[in-house]
This record gives sequence, structure tokens and C-alpha cells, in this order.
Amino acid sequence: MASKKPKLRVISLGGLQEIGKNITIFECGNDIIAVDCGVAFPEDDMLGIDLVIPDFSYLVKNKHKVRGVFLTHGHEDHIGSLPYFLKEMNVPVYGTRLTLGLLESKFKEHGLTPTTHVVEYGTQLEAGKFKVEYIRVTHSIADSAALAIQTPAGMVVHSGDFKVDYTPIHGDPIDLTRFAEIGRKGVKLFLCESTNVGSPGFTMSERSIGPIFEKIFMDTPQNRIMVATFSSNIHRIQQIVNCAVKHHRKVCFIGRSMLNAVKTSVELGYLDIPKNLQIETYDIKNYSDEQLVIITTGTQGEPMAALSRIAAKEHKQVEVKHGDKIIISASPIPGNEKTISKVINELMKRGANVIYEGLMDVHVSGHAKQEEIKLLHALVKPKFLVPIHGEYRHLQMHKDLAVSMGMKPDNVFIMDIGDVLEVGDQDAKVNGSVPSGQVFVDGLGVGDVGNIVLRDRRILSQDGLIIIVVTTEKATGGVLSGPDIISRGFVYVRESEDLMEDARKVVQKAIDGCEMRNISEWQYTKGVIKDALRDYLWQKTKRNPMILPIIMEV
Repeated sequence: MASKKPKLRVISLGGLQEIGKNITIFECGNDIIAVDCGVAFPEDDMLGIDLVIPDFSYLVKNKHKVRGVFLTHGHEDHIGSLPYFLKEMNVPVYGTRLTLGLLESKFKEHGLTPTTHVVEYGTQLEAGKFKVEYIRVTHSIADSAALAIQTPAGMVVHSGDFKVDYTPIHGDPIDLTRFAEIGRKGVKLFLCESTNVGSPGFTMSERSIGPIFEKIFMDTPQNRIMVATFSSNIHRIQQIVNCAVKHHRKVCFIGRSMLNAVKTSVELGYLDIPKNLQIETYDIKNYSDEQLVIITTGTQGEPMAALSRIAAKEHKQVEVKHGDKIIISASPIPGNEKTISKVINELMKRGANVIYEGLMDVHVSGHAKQEEIKLLHALVKPKFLVPIHGEYRHLQMHKDLAVSMGMKPDNVFIMDIGDVLEVGDQDAKVNGSVPSGQVFVDGLGVGDVGNIVLRDRRILSQDGLIIIVVTTEKATGGVLSGPDIISRGFVYVRESEDLMEDARKVVQKAIDGCEMRNISEWQYTKGVIKDALRDYLWQKTKRNPMILPIIMEV
């Protein structure tokens, strides 16, 4: 009697109903592989947080099953949390040449020396019960791939991030022929990105940006040109460099991630920069405005990125000049619109001529629109679909699109992170969940800042801090000095002397009440002080500062 085939379990720990930290797990029997391992960037209410990474606890618990991590491309939302993952378990990492090249500096920074394997398109890799093939796709970074994963439950296709670009800047177009071949053999499950599923039509080719930059350079013969773009968008950088060569301008790259990406791309042959074209930041002063192009990071208004520091007059070597032409060659990631607007306003206040998406077509997306997604669906012809890489609205629109192409609604699964999709020979269903969520990175700390700490930070940022200091005699419990009240971020003490004096009296009364009951326990006394002062301050100011009583015994 034939043994029953094990079911395939598909679990996303990130990238579903959210933007960023993409990671998908495929599990079959005693074998697990992970596809991508990305970060998300903190939202406005995540005060002090540097990065958000997935909760890896399920993988750590099953580390003996993990056969490797397969990376689709080198964007941060797909590779950024890999160093944190590899600190938990040492497993092989597979990726294309540029993807692994961009990771080298990250590994060095974290003191890691993982086993890495450079993968060529069309190569089939074995990992336990899985066979993984890399398929060429086009995206806003070179060496991007989709994955065809042969499993005991059938063929699975993971689209990665893609668009259908027939005229890419580097390399060959997307391999639609291979998708069609795999589709003819039968695809059980398709995981397809949903970023631009709400946009009709086709995404413009990256090559269409070249003539736009050429026109900008021709229209700016005398002034300095500054371009902000994603450091990983090597195709965009190449087109800017080409314009600089044609118009006899030197190029200066600014920003650590930009310098790392350019260095890696030049070494691996993905970026062609003529000899003596590139100059260092400290050399800018030696060239006139019409001789310069500055390529910088900061398209999303990140406070520490080069463009933001330039706008705020905090950059040591670059200052905005009147007449500078500054091009922001990117579209805002949802949620970043306000910070980008602030940077644009500051640049314009300093006399710069700022060009951004909406004024000119200085950016094209790297993600497929509706017609391209439909094309891939038509070629792959999956039995089941899981829309990925998007917020809930994107996933729902993707489901509607698939149903309009003839898929059964019950065969399309809108999932959340942690949900487990079980795929068998004939069926698929969501069955249970695993631990998932957000882990915050703050400086060197990973996971030591949680929701309670963030709540405290929000209170401190909104209403400030009140510290009450009381010194008591250990033997009797009597007050020797205080209460003294220290205010930080609540009110300006010199202008609120009456309020602070009355607050001190409220605290004194609360302490006296504790003494009259002959209760000297610190925690009780602190609780009484906090409750009394909180009620008083809310009544007088309608503010709710953090209150921190300190009782010292001598």
C-alpha cells in the first residue's frame, strides 16, 4: 500500500496585510525552506525604533528542519533581517550574484560568515524534499528572480517582486517562456505579489527614464544637479551616470548605503562608471556647479539619510545652493508622504528647484500592474493562489482580479502572517497558525523593546515626565526631606510655580495619609502618590504625564 504523501504547509511570517519584512516558509515533513528574509521600517508611533523584523520563533523552534534561505532579490524588505535570522541559526543562503554581493557588507558588520551559494537562472537546487529553480524576472534591481519550487504536493511558483520589462537596462527580459513551460506541466499553488494590483495597464520600462533625465540635464547647463534615488536601483544610477558622462559632469555619491551599493555593483560588473568620473565628497568644493552631479540617498525623507541632512543644513560637506536642481527619483512608500513633503519644502526654502513624481515622470515602479499580473496568471495557470506582498486592500483586489480571470473564489486564500495553508494532492485549506508578529530593533537591542516600552515612550513624548523624590528615615518611616518635584517635558517650571507648589502639597497630603495608616510599604505609598498626583494634574491641565515616585531610605 503506497504511503500517504505529506502535506505542504505554507506560512508567511511577514509581508501579508503589511508592507515589508517579507518571509515565506514552506514546510513538508521534516524539511523547511524560507523564501526571503526582509525588514520593515518603523511607523511614526514606533518611537526610537530603527528596524522591524519578523518573529522567527517558529523557525528557531524547528531549526533542525531548516534546509536553507532562498532570496529572490536584494531589496531591504527581502534581505534586511537575514543577519538577525542567521544569528539564531546557521543555515545555507542562496541567491543571485548581486543579491549576495549586497549582503556581504551586512554580514561583515554583524560578524557573520554564513555559507552562501550563488545561483544561476535555470539551475535546480535540492533542499530536503524541495527542488528550487530560479527564473529570471525584471524589477527595479538587477538579478531579481521568481522561484519554481517542486514539492511532494505539487509545483509552487513564488513570483518575487517583478514587472514585465521588455527593454531592461541590464541583462535579458523576464523569462516568460519558462513560466509558460511550468504552467503547462501544472502548478498547484501560485504566490504572486500584489503591490500595484490596483493600477490598470502596464508599468513603464526602466529605460523610459533615460530621456527624462537627458532633458533635465540639457535644461540645466549652469546649475548643479542632485538626484535622490534608492541605492539599490542600479539601473537608475546607471542612466544618471550616462547623462553625467554625456554632459561632462563629475559624479559624487553620498550616503553609506549608496556607496556600498555602487562599490559592490561596480566590482560585480552591474554598473559601468568610467575612470576618473567619480569624485569624493570632500572634492565637491573643487568643481563648479555645472561640472557636478550628486547622487544621494533619502528619497523617503528618512531623518538620517543624506538628502534630509542636506535639507536641514546638517550635512558637513554639502549645502543647498540657490538654483540647485534636485530630483527625487522615487515614489513615496505609503506613510512617508509627510516626511518627504517636509524635505521638499526645506529644499525649496533654500532656493532649490525640486522635481519629484507628479511634476515630471522621474520615476517608474519596479512592480507589475494589472495587465502584467494577469499575463503571469495566464501563463502559470495555478489551481490555488495566495496573493502576497501587500496590505489587505491589495490582497483583496488581487483576489478579485484572479476571480475575474476564472479562478474559483474558494481557491484564492487571503491570509495573514502566521496563518498555515495546508496543501494536499487535491485540496488546500487554512488550518491553524504559528507564532508571528513584529520584533523591534533599537540600536544593538533586538526584541528588548516591546509594546509596553513603546507605550511609555509615547506618553513621554506627548505629556512628559514628573519625578517625585522623597527621603524617609528607615527606622521610623518619617519624611526627612521632600517631596521634591522634577518636571521634564510637562511644563516649564519657572512659569508654573503655583501649579508645581500645589502639586507638591497634593503629594505631601498623600504621604501623610499613608503615615496615618501606619503603612510604610514603598509600593503602596508610590501607588497612592501616583494616583493622587495624576488626578490633580488631569484636573488642572488635562494632561497625563508619566509619574515616577522615588522614595529613598536613610
